[in-house]
Amino acid sequence: MSIFDRMSSGWKITMTSMKVLKANKQLLTFPVLSGLTLLVIAAAFFVPMWSGYQSMLEKIVDKDGTMYLVMFGGYVVGYFVIVFFNMALMHCTRLYFNGEEATVAKGLQFSMSRIWVILQWALFAGTIGTILKIIQDNAGWLGKIIIGLIGFAWSIGTFFVVPILAYEQTGPADAVKRSVQLMKEKWGERIGASFSFGLINLLLFGIFGITGLAVSALIHEGAGIAIFLLGLPVMFIVNSALNSIFISAVYHNISTDIETHFSRQMLDGLFEEKQK
Repeated sequence: MSIFDRMSSGWKITMTSMKVLKANKQLLTFPVLSGLTLLVIAAAFFVPMWSGYQSMLEKIVDKDGTMYLVMFGGYVVGYFVIVFFNMALMHCTRLYFNGEEATVAKGLQFSMSRIWVILQWALFAGTIGTILKIIQDNAGWLGKIIIGLIGFAWSIGTFFVVPILAYEQTGPADAVKRSVQLMKEKWGERIGASFSFGLINLLLFGIFGITGLAVSALIHEGAGIAIFLLGLPVMFIVNSALNSIFISAVYHNISTDIETHFSRQMLDGLFEEKQK
């Protein structure tokens, strides 16, 4: 498959994901809840420390090893929140594919039923992230490059982790192995097409940017800046929802037929077969 064919497939899958999102606008609730939850947790931790105990915070950060413990806690909380709401969104997507009613409540209830598995994953991924950070901080420039490559491989290898944790009875380590296995056995070792989500982000960026400039010139500079800044979280929310819809569709295409919205040829075309 040529690069142009892959770009075409990526664009088609993005547009189809947009159609699914348009039919289920409530799916946008999950990335909104995820972002707000992380902001509230961060504020609850940092605001009191910064306002009344700044010196204590500096001592904690400066103390050997303590900084990495704080970092580990941040990783665990972050992974837990993100996976919790992503899993809820993917479950709603699955309900929609199966012709069932998809509601925010059903998504949240499902994630609550898998909360122990989500916590296990958060602890596992947080440990990996902290170890990589420690190595990165204490390695030379070559070590930093290697760690960067490992991080990239980790993101590819964990592509299917969230739906695997949701629907397969497995732990974190086995979920990673299963995810890697699916990438290798089904479509090969690497993603072979662009999802074109970057084009959507670029389009949204242009819309908010041009609108902000127009408002700045015609009405008020502050209002124009506000419109542009408000556009950034909108871009994040839409992109996050589309990405989760895509992952859910590809995962379920492995064992089920969801040709109503995603043709098998379209999904398979997003990945290159492993060259033998």
